[in-house]
Amino acid sequence: MNRLVVRQFPAGGPRGSWPAEEYAAAQRAAGKPAEVVMDLETDAFLVVRRGENTE
Repeated sequence: MNRLVVRQFPAGGPRGSWPAEEYAAAQRAAGKPAEVVMDLETDAFLVVRRGENTE
């Protein structure tokens, strides 16, 4: 399945702060189907859109 990484956020953000979730919510409010996934290799949260070409 193709996915487009829209933005990356470090996993060690301040306590109580969810910048990846907030960014994804703003993308969804703008009509773009975004979701947050965890990239264990880079220890980061990725905001992605599934089914989009990466080119």
